[in-house]
Amino acid sequence: MSIKSDKWMRRMAAEQGMIEPFEPGQVRHSADGNRIVSYGTSSYGYDVRCANEFKIFTNVHSTIVDPKNFDENSFVDITSDVCIIPPNSFALARTVEYFRIPRNVLTVCLGKSTYARCGIIVNVTPLEPEWEGHVTLEFSNTTPLPAKIYANEGVAQMLFFESDEVCETSYKDRGGKYQGQRGVTLPKT
Repeated sequence: MSIKSDKWMRRMAAEQGMIEPFEPGQVRHSADGNRIVSYGTSSYGYDVRCANEFKIFTNVHSTIVDPKNFDENSFVDITSDVCIIPPNSFALARTVEYFRIPRNVLTVCLGKSTYARCGIIVNVTPLEPEWEGHVTLEFSNTTPLPAKIYANEGVAQMLFFESDEVCETSYKDRGGKYQGQRGVTLPKT
């Protein structure tokens, strides 16, 4: 198993639509020239952006967080260019990019150090072979202060690992519950 390079990502995006939309280089400035948190292809990873759709955790309804019986009232939905996460809380978002993971590839999502250095942690999560969809991102604000996430800027990096043999059963074969997800997707059982 080996980690895949920028050349491989460009080829897979062009030939198989593995990442859409795809940025073949690193974008570090907005159209008006302002610095942004970078996104796009790096040497051995792809930095994804989060869309402007957020679900911010709230305790207004005093519900219990239960992954087997999740209450949608635990979140407040917002559409904005920024998301302010309350202290010691979290928010969900989704990637701008839509992924189609090849059958012989495992992808791992890691947080960017720019956010980690501010106490904002992105959950480490795998994208299994033949999974496809928008990635739901989980942001934890570990600080006692409000924290800001920027839509349409880099928030996490995807690393692609190609196996030396194809798996017997892929995520698609199993009929995975998050297959083809679009938008911010809440927990399913």
